[in-house]
Amino acid sequence: MSNHVYKTLELVGSSPTSPEDAVRAAIARASATMHNLRWFQVVETRGQLEEGKIAHWQVTVKVGFTLDEP
Repeated sequence: MSNHVYKTLELVGSSPTSPEDAVRAAIARASATMHNLRWFQVVETRGQLEEGKIAHWQVTVKVGFTLDEP
């Protein structure tokens, strides 16, 4: 097993359907432009209410990725 150095990035994903979809949206967008994504951690979950009902989810995630070897 090699020694890795990780960097973290904080993202906020959003979805009108679920917190899971909000996480998936954030990770999908990050993976389109970054590589070596390894893990994520949900930091915060919040939502927007409209007329007393959940209208939108927002989830803050930290995504860890390995740095390229020199």
